[in-house]
Amino acid sequence: MNIFITNIKWIMIVAGLLTCSMIFAVFAPQAALISMFGEALTEPLAQVIVRSWGFLIFLMGMLLIYGAFKPVYRNLSLVIVSLSKIAFISLIFIFGVQYIEKAFLTLIFDSILIVLFALYLIKTKNIS
Repeated sequence: MNIFITNIKWIMIVAGLLTCSMIFAVFAPQAALISMFGEALTEPLAQVIVRSWGFLIFLMGMLLIYGAFKPVYRNLSLVIVSLSKIAFISLIFIFGVQYIEKAFLTLIFDSILIVLFALYLIKTKNIS
């Protein structure tokens, strides 16, 4: 478990870079929707919402990377990003069951990260 704690920085960087990839939703909202959910929205408001959503996800990735390099903010960044991922997963299971199959890899990836981040937070709390 000690190796896990020392490698959390690299886990956060890799997870952050993968999460930052959603910046493409800002520039190609329809492609992002089709990629994530297998459907597109054509209303003008959807364009704004999807672009905003993509940018917020990008910011969560940047927060992970920032926390990886700034240990004083690491726990806060892990909590915020985990809450964001928990909210996304919850919303899919509550309101978007029809998208689970298409978003399966994202749901699994986010779930794994939530568990890893929680384990890190618990382990470092016990060390203190």
